[in-house]
Amino acid sequence: MEQTLKARLPEAEASVGNALQQSGRKRKGPIKLSVPIYILVVVALVIFVTLNILTFNVRAFEIPSSAMEPTLLIGDHIFVKPHHPIKDGDIVAFVSPANPKIYLVKRVVGVPGDRIHLRDGALYRNGEKLNEPYVIHTETYPYGAYNPYRDNFPNFSASTPGFHSYVTSEWKLTMPQYIDNGDLVVPADSYFGMGDNRDVSLDSRYWGFIPKENIVGRPAFIYWSFKTPPDQYLKKEMSQRLSFMAHVVIHFFDETRWNRTFKVPR
Repeated sequence: MEQTLKARLPEAEASVGNALQQSGRKRKGPIKLSVPIYILVVVALVIFVTLNILTFNVRAFEIPSSAMEPTLLIGDHIFVKPHHPIKDGDIVAFVSPANPKIYLVKRVVGVPGDRIHLRDGALYRNGEKLNEPYVIHTETYPYGAYNPYRDNFPNFSASTPGFHSYVTSEWKLTMPQYIDNGDLVVPADSYFGMGDNRDVSLDSRYWGFIPKENIVGRPAFIYWSFKTPPDQYLKKEMSQRLSFMAHVVIHFFDETRWNRTFKVPR
């Protein structure tokens, strides 16, 4: 009897339906999933996402850039749920003040009444230097070029290098009225947001405050994370999108970051 079972073991491993030995006991060791089971997993994930969106009034977003690394990676897909009130340190998703057609995800570092400034890349709030363990610096000295506007905001002049690079025209005009004694003072019903990847993030330093009404909510958790090229969001042609979709289907299991599933961004 035992020899018969051993002889049939390869056949059992080839099919999930035969995952149990004929003796009725669970087999020890990993079970190899067949292609139909792979499809079922994908379908289950789609159903799970849809039900959460419909049932819990949440929205799904994909992280397209490295601005929030290492907290959120390119290719992280998150659920965002409504959340009030917003406090310093919260990560929020919102409609971009510079472009109402896109959504952004940043960390709130200033709420109404807060006084903000940066000195050599370090953030100060209400006169106190913040300890920000989630922040990384990838381009400031000694890692890269020094940018006075970015790293000593808002202490600059119109001739400061980098001032005109990415700053919106509206923010150039309105920013001075919020500067008091070297600090940027956050007005009522507004927030100051920055990316955790501080040197590459285009954030409130470049387009201004986040209006309260623009905020969608806070990320609840990552429901799926897939290894995605940094420039993928820039590819708009249908052929490029279809090519990446095919790549996702083929590499869904080996390029999904399974260890990030259900992770809560903090």
